[in-house]
Amino acid sequence: MDTTSYNSGHGVLEFFRREVGSTAPRSFSRRISASEALVKKIDLYGKLNGHRGCVNAVEFNFCGDVLVSGSDDRQVIFWNWAAKTLKFLYDSGHSENIFQVRMMPFTDDRKIVTSAADGQVRLGEVQENGRVETKKLGRHQGGVHNLAVEPGSPHIFYSCGEDGFVQHFDLRSNSVRRLLRCSSFPEDNQQSSSSIGLNAIVIDPRNPNYFAVGGSDEYARVYDIRKNQRNASSNLDRPVNTFCPRHLVGTHSVHITGLDYSNLSELLVSYSDEFIYLFQKYMGFGPIPQSFPHKDLQKPEEPQVYSGHRNAQTVKGASFFGPNDEYIMSGSDCGHIYFWKKKEAKIVRLMVGDRHIVNHLEPHPNLPVLASCGIEKNVKLWAPMSKDVRPLPRDAEKIMESNRRGREDQEQITFTPDVIMHVLRLHRRQPFVYTERRYNRADIESDEDDEGDAYLLGISDGDGSSEEGITGNSRDCNIS
Repeated sequence: MDTTSYNSGHGVLEFFRREVGSTAPRSFSRRISASEALVKKIDLYGKLNGHRGCVNAVEFNFCGDVLVSGSDDRQVIFWNWAAKTLKFLYDSGHSENIFQVRMMPFTDDRKIVTSAADGQVRLGEVQENGRVETKKLGRHQGGVHNLAVEPGSPHIFYSCGEDGFVQHFDLRSNSVRRLLRCSSFPEDNQQSSSSIGLNAIVIDPRNPNYFAVGGSDEYARVYDIRKNQRNASSNLDRPVNTFCPRHLVGTHSVHITGLDYSNLSELLVSYSDEFIYLFQKYMGFGPIPQSFPHKDLQKPEEPQVYSGHRNAQTVKGASFFGPNDEYIMSGSDCGHIYFWKKKEAKIVRLMVGDRHIVNHLEPHPNLPVLASCGIEKNVKLWAPMSKDVRPLPRDAEKIMESNRRGREDQEQITFTPDVIMHVLRLHRRQPFVYTERRYNRADIESDEDDEGDAYLLGISDGDGSSEEGITGNSRDCNIS
Protein backbone atom coordinates (compact mmCIF):
# COMPACT_ATOMS: atom_id res chain seq x y z
CA MET A 1 0.00 0.00 0.00
CA ASP A 2 1.22 3.49 -0.82
CA THR A 3 1.99 5.07 2.52
CA THR A 4 2.49 8.48 0.95
CA SER A 5 -1.20 8.58 0.04
CA TYR A 6 -2.00 9.41 3.63
CA ASN A 7 0.00 12.61 3.31
CA SER A 8 1.19 12.74 6.89
CA GLY A 9 3.92 11.40 9.11
CA HIS A 10 1.23 10.15 11.45
CA GLY A 11 -0.11 7.85 8.73
CA VAL A 12 3.38 6.47 7.97
CA LEU A 13 3.98 5.87 11.67
CA GLU A 14 0.75 3.90 11.92
CA PHE A 15 1.78 1.66 9.02
CA PHE A 16 5.17 1.06 10.66
CA ARG A 17 3.53 0.12 13.95
CA ARG A 18 1.26 -2.35 12.17
CA GLU A 19 4.20 -3.95 10.31
CA VAL A 20 6.24 -4.50 13.47
CA GLY A 21 3.21 -5.85 15.31
CA SER A 22 2.86 -3.12 17.93
CA THR A 23 -0.63 -2.15 16.71
CA ALA A 24 -3.51 -4.61 16.52
CA PRO A 25 -5.17 -4.85 13.08
CA ARG A 26 -8.51 -3.58 14.41
CA SER A 27 -6.83 -0.65 16.17
CA PHE A 28 -4.88 0.13 13.02
CA SER A 29 -8.05 0.13 10.94
CA ARG A 30 -9.79 2.52 13.33
CA ARG A 31 -6.87 4.95 13.44
CA ILE A 32 -6.40 5.04 9.68
CA SER A 33 -10.17 5.50 9.21
CA ALA A 34 -9.83 8.79 11.06
CA SER A 35 -7.18 10.04 8.63
CA GLU A 36 -8.08 13.31 6.93
CA ALA A 37 -6.27 12.13 3.80
CA LEU A 38 -8.48 9.04 3.68
CA VAL A 39 -11.62 11.19 3.96
CA LYS A 40 -10.30 13.20 1.02
CA LYS A 41 -10.12 9.98 -1.01
CA ILE A 42 -13.81 9.17 -0.57
CA ASP A 43 -15.53 8.83 -3.93
CA LEU A 44 -18.54 7.13 -5.50
CA TYR A 45 -18.35 3.35 -4.98
CA GLY A 46 -21.62 2.50 -6.68
CA LYS A 47 -25.37 2.95 -6.90
CA LEU A 48 -28.14 0.64 -5.74
CA ASN A 49 -31.08 0.71 -8.16
CA GLY A 50 -34.34 -1.04 -7.34
CA HIS A 51 -36.77 1.43 -5.81
CA ARG A 52 -39.55 3.01 -7.88
CA GLY A 53 -39.75 6.18 -5.77
CA CYS A 54 -37.50 8.56 -3.86
CA VAL A 55 -35.37 6.82 -1.23
CA ASN A 56 -35.94 8.43 2.16
CA ALA A 57 -34.18 6.13 4.63
CA VAL A 58 -31.08 3.91 4.68
CA GLU A 59 -29.39 1.99 7.48
CA PHE A 60 -26.55 -0.50 7.84
CA ASN A 61 -27.11 -3.50 10.08
CA PHE A 62 -25.09 -4.01 13.26
CA CYS A 63 -22.36 -6.02 11.50
CA GLY A 64 -22.26 -3.68 8.52
CA ASP A 65 -22.67 -6.30 5.77
CA VAL A 66 -26.31 -5.48 4.94
CA LEU A 67 -27.95 -2.19 4.01
CA VAL A 68 -31.71 -1.65 4.20
CA SER A 69 -33.64 1.16 2.50
CA GLY A 70 -37.18 2.56 2.46
CA SER A 71 -38.84 4.64 -0.21
CA ASP A 72 -41.88 6.51 -1.49
CA ASP A 73 -42.79 3.26 -3.24
CA ARG A 74 -43.53 1.82 0.24
CA GLN A 75 -41.06 -1.01 -0.36
CA VAL A 76 -38.27 -2.08 1.99
CA ILE A 77 -35.18 -3.46 0.24
CA PHE A 78 -32.28 -5.44 1.68
CA TRP A 79 -28.97 -5.00 -0.11
CA ASN A 80 -25.60 -6.69 -0.18
CA TRP A 81 -24.02 -3.29 -0.49
CA ALA A 82 -20.43 -4.51 -1.04
CA ALA A 83 -21.53 -6.57 -4.06
CA LYS A 84 -24.08 -3.87 -5.01
CA THR A 85 -26.81 -6.48 -5.33
CA LEU A 86 -30.41 -6.70 -4.12
CA LYS A 87 -30.99 -9.50 -1.62
CA PHE A 88 -34.78 -9.26 -1.30
CA LEU A 89 -37.60 -6.78 -0.89
CA TYR A 90 -41.04 -6.66 0.66
CA ASP A 91 -44.13 -4.47 0.77
CA SER A 92 -44.12 -2.65 4.10
CA GLY A 93 -47.92 -2.40 4.36
CA HIS A 94 -47.78 1.39 4.65
CA SER A 95 -50.24 3.37 2.58
CA GLU A 96 -47.91 6.38 2.15
CA ASN A 97 -44.21 7.22 1.82
CA ILE A 98 -41.80 5.45 4.16
CA PHE A 99 -39.81 7.95 6.22
CA GLN A 100 -37.74 5.66 8.45
CA VAL A 101 -36.39 2.09 8.45
CA ARG A 102 -34.59 0.50 11.40
CA MET A 103 -33.23 -3.03 11.83
CA MET A 104 -33.54 -4.27 15.40
CA PRO A 105 -30.12 -5.39 16.70
CA PHE A 106 -29.43 -9.01 17.66
CA THR A 107 -32.41 -10.33 15.66
CA ASP A 108 -30.30 -11.69 12.79
CA ASP A 109 -31.76 -8.83 10.70
CA ARG A 110 -35.17 -10.51 10.88
CA LYS A 111 -37.08 -7.69 12.59
CA ILE A 112 -37.44 -4.35 10.82
CA VAL A 113 -39.47 -1.41 12.09
CA THR A 114 -40.71 1.30 9.75
CA SER A 115 -42.63 4.56 9.96
CA ALA A 116 -44.31 6.64 7.29
CA ALA A 117 -46.41 9.60 6.25
CA ASP A 118 -49.54 7.57 7.01
CA GLY A 119 -48.80 7.86 10.75
CA GLN A 120 -48.23 4.14 11.19
CA VAL A 121 -45.37 2.37 12.92
CA ARG A 122 -45.04 -1.14 11.51
CA LEU A 123 -43.02 -4.30 12.09
CA GLY A 124 -41.72 -6.60 9.36
CA GLU A 125 -40.61 -10.07 10.43
CA VAL A 126 -38.57 -12.25 8.08
CA GLN A 127 -39.73 -15.87 8.37
CA GLU A 128 -37.66 -19.02 7.91
CA ASN A 129 -39.14 -19.54 4.45
CA GLY A 130 -38.01 -16.05 3.43
CA ARG A 131 -41.46 -14.50 3.50
CA VAL A 132 -41.96 -11.29 5.44
CA GLU A 133 -45.00 -10.80 7.65
CA THR A 134 -45.94 -7.23 8.54
CA LYS A 135 -48.24 -5.74 11.13
CA LYS A 136 -49.10 -2.36 12.57
CA LEU A 137 -47.66 -1.68 16.02
CA GLY A 138 -49.07 1.80 16.61
CA ARG A 139 -49.80 5.11 14.98
CA HIS A 140 -49.56 8.88 15.33
CA GLN A 141 -51.87 11.58 14.06
CA GLY A 142 -49.81 12.83 11.16
CA GLY A 143 -46.54 11.58 9.74
CA VAL A 144 -43.96 9.67 11.79
CA HIS A 145 -40.60 11.02 10.75
CA ASN A 146 -38.13 9.29 13.00
CA LEU A 147 -37.53 6.13 15.01
CA ALA A 148 -34.81 5.56 17.62
CA VAL A 149 -33.74 2.07 18.71
CA GLU A 150 -32.41 1.62 22.24
CA PRO A 151 -28.70 0.78 21.85
CA GLY A 152 -28.12 -2.96 21.99
CA SER A 153 -31.79 -3.81 22.54
CA PRO A 154 -33.64 -6.17 20.19
CA HIS A 155 -36.96 -5.10 21.74
CA ILE A 156 -37.16 -1.38 22.63
CA PHE A 157 -37.53 1.59 20.31
CA TYR A 158 -39.22 5.01 20.22
CA SER A 159 -41.14 7.00 17.64
CA CYS A 160 -41.92 10.70 17.25
CA GLY A 161 -44.35 12.42 14.91
CA GLU A 162 -46.16 15.49 13.71
CA ASP A 163 -48.67 15.21 16.56
CA GLY A 164 -45.90 16.01 19.05
CA PHE A 165 -46.08 12.66 20.82
CA VAL A 166 -43.18 10.38 21.70
CA GLN A 167 -44.17 6.73 21.89
CA HIS A 168 -42.35 3.79 23.48
CA PHE A 169 -42.51 0.31 21.90
CA ASP A 170 -41.60 -3.07 23.38
CA LEU A 171 -41.65 -5.94 20.87
CA ARG A 172 -41.72 -8.57 23.62
CA SER A 173 -45.27 -7.64 24.50
CA ASN A 174 -46.22 -5.77 21.30
CA SER A 175 -47.04 -2.87 23.61
CA VAL A 176 -46.98 0.82 22.79
CA ARG A 177 -47.11 3.63 25.34
CA ARG A 178 -47.33 7.36 24.86
CA LEU A 179 -44.52 8.82 26.91
CA LEU A 180 -45.13 12.53 26.45
CA ARG A 181 -46.53 15.25 24.26
CA CYS A 182 -43.87 17.79 23.38
CA SER A 183 -45.23 21.29 23.86
CA SER A 184 -43.96 24.82 23.36
CA PHE A 185 -42.65 26.90 26.21
CA PRO A 186 -45.25 29.57 27.08
CA GLU A 187 -44.30 33.14 26.33
CA ASP A 188 -44.16 35.67 29.16
CA ASN A 189 -47.69 36.88 28.50
CA GLN A 190 -49.17 33.47 27.75
CA GLN A 191 -50.31 30.63 29.95
CA SER A 192 -51.10 28.01 27.32
CA SER A 193 -48.73 26.08 25.06
CA SER A 194 -49.08 24.39 21.71
CA SER A 195 -47.89 21.04 20.45
CA ILE A 196 -44.44 20.88 18.84
CA GLY A 197 -44.46 18.71 15.75
CA LEU A 198 -41.41 16.44 15.94
CA ASN A 199 -38.94 15.59 13.20
CA ALA A 200 -36.11 13.85 15.07
CA ILE A 201 -35.43 11.64 18.06
CA VAL A 202 -32.09 10.17 19.16
CA ILE A 203 -30.95 8.16 22.19
CA ASP A 204 -27.77 8.92 24.12
CA PRO A 205 -25.51 5.87 23.51
CA ARG A 206 -23.66 6.35 26.80
CA ASN A 207 -26.86 6.46 28.85
CA PRO A 208 -29.96 5.10 27.06
CA ASN A 209 -32.17 6.58 29.78
CA TYR A 210 -31.78 9.90 27.98
CA PHE A 211 -33.21 10.79 24.59
CA ALA A 212 -33.41 14.07 22.68
CA VAL A 213 -36.14 15.34 20.36
CA GLY A 214 -36.39 18.27 17.98
CA GLY A 215 -39.07 19.75 15.77
CA SER A 216 -40.98 22.89 14.91
CA ASP A 217 -39.27 25.31 17.30
CA GLU A 218 -35.69 26.25 18.14
CA TYR A 219 -35.13 23.98 21.17
CA ALA A 220 -33.65 20.51 21.32
CA ARG A 221 -35.14 18.87 24.40
CA VAL A 222 -33.56 16.06 26.40
CA TYR A 223 -35.78 13.74 28.46
CA ASP A 224 -35.12 11.05 31.05
CA ILE A 225 -37.21 7.93 30.37
CA ARG A 226 -37.24 7.19 34.11
CA LYS A 227 -39.28 10.38 34.65
CA ASN A 228 -41.74 9.57 31.88
CA GLN A 229 -42.95 6.10 32.78
CA ARG A 230 -46.64 6.89 32.94
CA ASN A 231 -49.02 7.46 30.05
CA ALA A 232 -48.65 10.85 28.37
CA SER A 233 -52.25 11.76 29.21
CA SER A 234 -51.25 12.00 32.87
CA ASN A 235 -47.68 13.16 32.40
CA LEU A 236 -46.43 16.70 31.89
CA ASP A 237 -43.87 17.59 29.28
CA ARG A 238 -40.79 17.83 31.52
CA PRO A 239 -37.41 17.83 29.77
CA VAL A 240 -34.33 17.56 31.94
CA ASN A 241 -32.37 19.88 29.67
CA THR A 242 -32.80 22.11 26.62
CA PHE A 243 -30.32 23.28 24.01
CA CYS A 244 -30.35 26.16 21.56
CA PRO A 245 -27.77 28.56 20.12
CA ARG A 246 -28.12 31.77 22.07
CA HIS A 247 -28.80 33.95 19.05
CA LEU A 248 -31.77 31.73 18.09
CA VAL A 249 -33.51 31.93 21.48
CA GLY A 250 -36.90 33.56 21.01
CA THR A 251 -36.89 33.29 17.24
CA HIS A 252 -39.78 31.73 15.34
CA SER A 253 -38.21 31.34 11.93
CA VAL A 254 -36.18 28.15 12.48
CA HIS A 255 -36.88 24.54 13.30
CA ILE A 256 -34.84 21.41 13.89
CA THR A 257 -34.58 18.83 11.12
CA GLY A 258 -31.98 16.41 12.49
CA LEU A 259 -30.25 15.22 15.67
CA ASP A 260 -27.38 12.89 16.47
CA TYR A 261 -25.42 11.88 19.56
CA SER A 262 -21.69 11.23 19.55
CA ASN A 263 -20.08 8.46 21.57
CA LEU A 264 -19.19 11.17 24.10
CA SER A 265 -22.84 12.30 24.47
CA GLU A 266 -22.27 15.46 22.45
CA LEU A 267 -25.52 16.54 20.82
CA LEU A 268 -25.49 17.51 17.14
CA VAL A 269 -28.43 19.68 16.01
CA SER A 270 -29.23 20.63 12.41
CA TYR A 271 -31.50 23.64 11.83
CA SER A 272 -33.60 24.41 8.78
CA ASP A 273 -32.02 27.21 6.73
CA GLU A 274 -29.50 27.83 9.49
CA PHE A 275 -26.40 25.94 10.58
CA ILE A 276 -25.40 22.75 12.38
CA TYR A 277 -24.38 23.03 16.04
CA LEU A 278 -22.51 20.72 18.41
CA PHE A 279 -23.48 21.04 22.07
CA GLN A 280 -21.60 19.80 25.10
CA LYS A 281 -23.67 18.76 28.10
CA TYR A 282 -22.80 21.88 30.08
CA MET A 283 -24.20 24.16 27.37
CA GLY A 284 -27.83 23.40 28.19
CA PHE A 285 -30.36 25.89 29.55
CA GLY A 286 -31.93 23.43 31.97
CA PRO A 287 -35.56 22.22 31.93
CA ILE A 288 -37.10 25.66 31.29
CA PRO A 289 -35.12 27.99 29.01
CA GLN A 290 -37.00 31.07 30.24
CA SER A 291 -35.67 30.48 33.75
CA PHE A 292 -32.06 30.52 32.57
CA PRO A 293 -30.46 33.72 33.94
CA HIS A 294 -30.26 36.35 31.23
CA LYS A 295 -26.71 37.27 32.17
CA ASP A 296 -25.67 33.67 31.56
CA LEU A 297 -26.78 33.98 27.94
CA GLN A 298 -23.68 36.09 27.43
CA LYS A 299 -21.30 33.39 28.63
CA PRO A 300 -18.57 32.48 26.11
CA GLU A 301 -19.37 28.74 26.03
CA GLU A 302 -20.94 28.61 22.60
CA PRO A 303 -21.57 25.42 20.63
CA GLN A 304 -19.31 24.60 17.71
CA VAL A 305 -20.92 25.68 14.43
CA TYR A 306 -20.66 24.05 11.01
CA SER A 307 -21.63 26.17 8.02
CA GLY A 308 -21.40 26.36 4.26
CA HIS A 309 -24.25 24.03 3.30
CA ARG A 310 -27.95 24.83 2.76
CA ASN A 311 -30.81 23.05 4.52
CA ALA A 312 -34.01 24.68 3.26
CA GLN A 313 -35.72 22.73 0.49
CA THR A 314 -36.05 19.41 2.36
CA VAL A 315 -35.65 17.90 5.82
CA LYS A 316 -32.01 16.91 6.33
CA GLY A 317 -30.12 15.19 9.08
CA ALA A 318 -26.52 15.56 10.20
CA SER A 319 -24.25 12.72 11.29
CA PHE A 320 -20.92 11.91 12.85
CA PHE A 321 -18.28 10.10 10.80
CA GLY A 322 -15.09 8.33 11.79
CA PRO A 323 -14.25 5.67 14.40
CA ASN A 324 -14.30 8.27 17.18
CA ASP A 325 -16.68 10.75 15.56
CA GLU A 326 -13.83 12.89 14.23
CA TYR A 327 -15.98 14.40 11.48
CA ILE A 328 -19.41 15.92 10.93
CA MET A 329 -21.20 15.32 7.64
CA SER A 330 -24.36 16.63 6.03
CA GLY A 331 -26.12 16.83 2.70
CA SER A 332 -27.18 20.10 1.12
CA ASP A 333 -29.68 21.71 -1.23
CA CYS A 334 -26.78 22.39 -3.61
CA GLY A 335 -26.41 18.63 -4.19
CA HIS A 336 -23.09 18.35 -2.35
CA ILE A 337 -21.89 16.28 0.60
CA TYR A 338 -20.01 18.25 3.26
CA PHE A 339 -17.41 16.91 5.70
CA TRP A 340 -16.16 19.10 8.55
CA LYS A 341 -13.45 18.35 11.11
CA LYS A 342 -15.37 18.16 14.37
CA LYS A 343 -12.90 20.13 16.48
CA GLU A 344 -11.94 22.87 14.05
CA ALA A 345 -15.25 22.99 12.11
CA LYS A 346 -13.10 23.18 8.97
CA ILE A 347 -14.52 21.84 5.72
CA VAL A 348 -12.18 19.07 4.58
CA ARG A 349 -14.30 17.48 1.85
CA LEU A 350 -16.92 18.90 -0.49
CA MET A 351 -18.11 16.55 -3.20
CA VAL A 352 -21.03 16.25 -5.57
CA GLY A 353 -23.45 13.77 -4.03
CA ASP A 354 -26.58 14.11 -6.14
CA ARG A 355 -27.87 15.88 -9.24
CA HIS A 356 -30.57 17.42 -7.04
CA ILE A 357 -30.39 17.36 -3.22
CA VAL A 358 -28.66 15.15 -0.65
CA ASN A 359 -30.96 14.52 2.31
CA HIS A 360 -29.51 11.74 4.42
CA LEU A 361 -26.04 10.30 5.01
CA GLU A 362 -25.60 7.02 6.87
CA PRO A 363 -22.11 6.04 8.11
CA HIS A 364 -20.99 2.42 8.11
CA PRO A 365 -20.54 1.09 11.68
CA ASN A 366 -16.93 -0.05 11.15
CA LEU A 367 -15.51 1.14 7.83
CA PRO A 368 -14.85 4.57 6.25
CA VAL A 369 -17.90 3.98 4.05
CA LEU A 370 -21.23 5.78 3.87
CA ALA A 371 -24.55 5.57 2.06
CA SER A 372 -26.52 8.56 0.84
CA CYS A 373 -30.02 9.19 -0.43
CA GLY A 374 -31.94 12.19 -1.64
CA ILE A 375 -34.80 12.79 -4.02
CA GLU A 376 -33.66 10.26 -6.62
CA LYS A 377 -34.69 6.62 -6.78
CA ASN A 378 -31.36 5.09 -5.85
CA VAL A 379 -28.96 4.75 -2.95
CA LYS A 380 -25.39 5.90 -3.49
CA LEU A 381 -22.41 4.27 -1.80
CA TRP A 382 -19.20 6.12 -0.98
CA ALA A 383 -15.79 4.74 -0.05
CA PRO A 384 -12.11 5.83 -0.22
CA MET A 385 -11.83 4.83 -3.89
CA SER A 386 -9.89 7.76 -5.32
CA LYS A 387 -6.22 7.28 -6.16
CA ASP A 388 -5.57 10.92 -5.31
CA VAL A 389 -6.20 13.04 -2.26
CA ARG A 390 -8.98 15.34 -3.45
CA PRO A 391 -8.75 19.06 -2.63
CA LEU A 392 -11.81 21.24 -2.25
CA PRO A 393 -13.32 22.04 -5.65
CA ARG A 394 -12.24 25.25 -7.33
CA ASP A 395 -15.73 26.69 -7.08
CA ALA A 396 -16.17 25.78 -3.38
CA GLU A 397 -16.35 29.43 -2.32
CA LYS A 398 -18.89 30.16 -5.05
CA ILE A 399 -21.05 27.21 -3.95
CA MET A 400 -21.03 28.28 -0.31
CA GLU A 401 -21.60 31.93 -1.17
CA SER A 402 -24.69 30.96 -3.16
CA ASN A 403 -25.95 28.99 -0.16
CA ARG A 404 -25.28 31.97 2.10
CA ARG A 405 -27.17 34.39 -0.11
CA GLY A 406 -30.15 32.10 -0.29
CA ARG A 407 -30.16 31.72 3.48
CA GLU A 408 -29.99 35.46 4.07
CA ASP A 409 -32.89 36.07 1.69
CA GLN A 410 -34.93 33.47 3.56
CA GLU A 411 -34.22 35.11 6.94
CA GLN A 412 -36.53 37.97 5.97
CA ILE A 413 -39.53 35.65 6.32
CA THR A 414 -40.94 34.71 9.74
CA PHE A 415 -43.07 31.60 10.34
CA THR A 416 -45.15 30.31 13.22
CA PRO A 417 -44.65 26.68 14.33
CA ASP A 418 -47.95 25.70 12.67
CA VAL A 419 -46.83 27.17 9.36
CA ILE A 420 -43.44 25.48 9.72
CA MET A 421 -45.04 22.05 10.13
CA HIS A 422 -47.34 22.72 7.18
CA VAL A 423 -44.34 23.55 5.01
CA LEU A 424 -42.56 20.41 6.23
CA ARG A 425 -45.55 18.29 5.22
CA LEU A 426 -45.50 19.87 1.78
CA HIS A 427 -41.77 19.23 1.52
CA ARG A 428 -42.35 15.57 2.19
CA ARG A 429 -45.47 14.90 0.16
CA GLN A 430 -45.90 17.16 -2.84
CA PRO A 431 -44.41 17.44 -6.32
CA PHE A 432 -41.87 20.21 -6.52
CA VAL A 433 -39.89 22.43 -8.85
CA TYR A 434 -36.33 21.53 -9.75
CA THR A 435 -33.62 24.07 -10.57
CA GLU A 436 -31.02 22.58 -12.93
CA ARG A 437 -27.40 22.93 -11.84
CA ARG A 438 -24.04 21.94 -13.28
CA TYR A 439 -22.13 19.13 -11.62
CA ASN A 440 -18.64 17.70 -11.86
CA ARG A 441 -19.38 13.97 -11.59
CA ALA A 442 -20.36 12.54 -14.99
CA ASP A 443 -21.47 9.31 -13.36
CA ILE A 444 -24.01 11.15 -11.24
CA GLU A 445 -25.24 13.17 -14.21
CA SER A 446 -25.91 10.00 -16.18
CA ASP A 447 -28.59 8.51 -13.91
CA GLU A 448 -31.00 7.07 -16.47
CA ASP A 449 -34.04 6.74 -14.27
CA ASP A 450 -33.98 10.29 -12.90
CA GLU A 451 -32.56 12.43 -15.70
CA GLY A 452 -33.90 15.97 -15.43
CA ASP A 453 -37.17 14.94 -13.78
CA ALA A 454 -36.88 15.88 -10.12
CA TYR A 455 -38.79 18.82 -8.67
CA LEU A 456 -38.42 20.94 -5.57
CA LEU A 457 -41.10 22.54 -3.49
CA GLY A 458 -39.97 25.37 -1.28
CA ILE A 459 -40.65 28.94 -0.33
CA SER A 460 -38.67 30.62 -3.05
CA ASP A 461 -35.67 32.76 -2.26
CA GLY A 462 -35.66 36.36 -3.30
CA ASP A 463 -33.78 35.60 -6.50
CA GLY A 464 -35.51 32.33 -7.22
CA SER A 465 -37.31 33.63 -10.28
CA SER A 466 -34.02 34.35 -11.99
CA GLU A 467 -32.76 30.77 -11.87
CA GLU A 468 -32.51 28.87 -15.11
CA GLY A 469 -34.17 25.60 -15.89
CA ILE A 470 -37.27 25.89 -13.72
CA THR A 471 -40.07 23.65 -14.87
CA GLY A 472 -43.62 23.22 -13.72
CA ASN A 473 -44.08 19.59 -14.68
CA SER A 474 -45.09 17.17 -11.93
CA ARG A 475 -43.90 13.80 -10.91
CA ASP A 476 -44.81 11.07 -8.40
CA CYS A 477 -41.51 11.39 -6.53
CA ASN A 478 -42.03 13.05 -3.15
CA ILE A 479 -39.59 14.55 -0.68
CA SER A 480 -38.88 13.02 2.69
